[in-house]
Amino acid sequence: MISTVRDSITVQRVYADPIERDGVLIIPAASVGGGGGGGQGRQGPDEGEGAGFGAGARPVGAFVVKNGSVSWVPAVDVTRIVKTVFGALVAIAYLHLRRRR
Repeated sequence: MISTVRDSITVQRVYADPIERDGVLIIPAASVGGGGGGGQGRQGPDEGEGAGFGAGARPVGAFVVKNGSVSWVPAVDVTRIVKTVFGALVAIAYLHLRRRR
């Protein structure tokens, strides 16, 4: 399991293969996170508990190399923005209704 975890969290998960087009080099980047678990056992058959490992990644942007200069272009996660705004509106509506009661 340890070797699987080690292989899962590498720089290749954060930075994708560079893409070059028309003299512009783009290096996509992601935010990567992971977590692990463990377990315990007791004497006797079928007695014990355990947990596993999980990892996730989401794009955060790209480095763009053009004419000898490097710039950062952030990725816009529209779904995340909509969820955040919707969550805030629901919270405001809840607090407003709670206050009226």
